[in-house]
Amino acid sequence: MKILAIDTSNHPMSVALVEDEQLLATTTLNMVRNHSIYLMPAISKLFELVQWQPADIDRVVVAQGPGSYTGVRIAVTTAKVLADTENIDLVGVSSLAVLARNVEPASTAIIVPFFDARRGNVFAGAYRWQNGELINEIADQHLGIDVLLNQLAKLDQSVLLVGHMTDKIRAKFDQLPANVTLLPRVYGIPSTYQLALAGKQGAPVKEIDSFVPHYLRITEAEANWQKLHPGETRKNYVREV
Repeated sequence: MKILAIDTSNHPMSVALVEDEQLLATTTLNMVRNHSIYLMPAISKLFELVQWQPADIDRVVVAQGPGSYTGVRIAVTTAKVLADTENIDLVGVSSLAVLARNVEPASTAIIVPFFDARRGNVFAGAYRWQNGELINEIADQHLGIDVLLNQLAKLDQSVLLVGHMTDKIRAKFDQLPANVTLLPRVYGIPSTYQLALAGKQGAPVKEIDSFVPHYLRITEAEANWQKLHPGETRKNYVREV
């Protein structure tokens, strides 16, 4: 199976081409913010290097969120267009699960990947390796870093935090609980090779049009709409827009 994996859900932008379980080519940029400018050239360059055409791809795997509103939209939109125009499989994977997969399967600890969600909040979930599979034990959520650490302190087991602990996040708590270890920052760089492996096992979406990002919180546009339309609701604002 030939897979194109795309992740622009946060500051790093990463793309990979994987055949079966072999990584053929990958690019990660961690010094740019405008992913819309660099994503397609990066994909084109990798296709050129491995001498593939878009039609050669069997599956597009994308980090579906949570993360940056704009970043998640860029990757999801690109993946949907490729899947639709080339009539190939589309699979979405949690952006947090991608980080969790940076921890070796031999680990028995609870793995808690996180992203900075601003204002002292984070996106986080809890995962564990079980018989070679990464199991989601606590659903991805949006919450305060202090709330997250309080929850983790109550667990009677070791916890590995995976992500970039920014100064703004660190300012919201005094110290990590005794059972929690923050892994080195390198573990917080998403691997689109791991994303491809996760997507290889995932079920393709049945309807590409209905595939939307997992923001885990309402967008600024939706918040503004609610202010202007008090009492009104939308079943799926993101899809409608």
